[in-house]
Amino acid sequence: MSPMKVDPALVQMFAENVRAEVIAPVSRFKLEPAIIEKIKQKVPIFSGMSSDRLMSTLAVAEYFSVKAGEAVFNERDIGDSFFVLMSGEVLVEKLRNGKAVELVRLNAGHCFGEMALVGHHLRSATVRATRDTVLMRFYRELIDAHPDSAHVIYRNIARILAGRLDESSELLAGLVGQAAAT
Repeated sequence: MSPMKVDPALVQMFAENVRAEVIAPVSRFKLEPAIIEKIKQKVPIFSGMSSDRLMSTLAVAEYFSVKAGEAVFNERDIGDSFFVLMSGEVLVEKLRNGKAVELVRLNAGHCFGEMALVGHHLRSATVRATRDTVLMRFYRELIDAHPDSAHVIYRNIARILAGRLDESSELLAGLVGQAAAT
């Protein structure tokens, strides 16, 4: 009998499903009007969304906790969702020459993983909780199924990514300038 070939993408999707089952779910936050307003003000990805639309968007989220030191996802994992930090802190890191390089630390109100919504299906970095963290996870297909909120989310993702590109360009220009001076 010849060995069976398995598509690595299927293995990755299976691993993500297992991880989703293993990560401890958190009881749903109570979506009271005061909490909706606070999220609307503090989470840029929801900027410009009406309170009613935001409430229905938050209702499709998966809420869960991640313990300090655990990865939310790893670089090169298949991605189909983005995350919003409700509490705690995560570290975004990328492997370079076999070593993890810290890119940024994010705390409550920040989002990450949004590149998975705009075309990249593989995660570009590892995201790890630095302390116990509570997250909301939004799946692409659930966001896309609600065009009234999807257009606002995608517009805000474009703004967030443009800001990150500006920061990266400034950093790159500084590094190129330093290299030229030596």
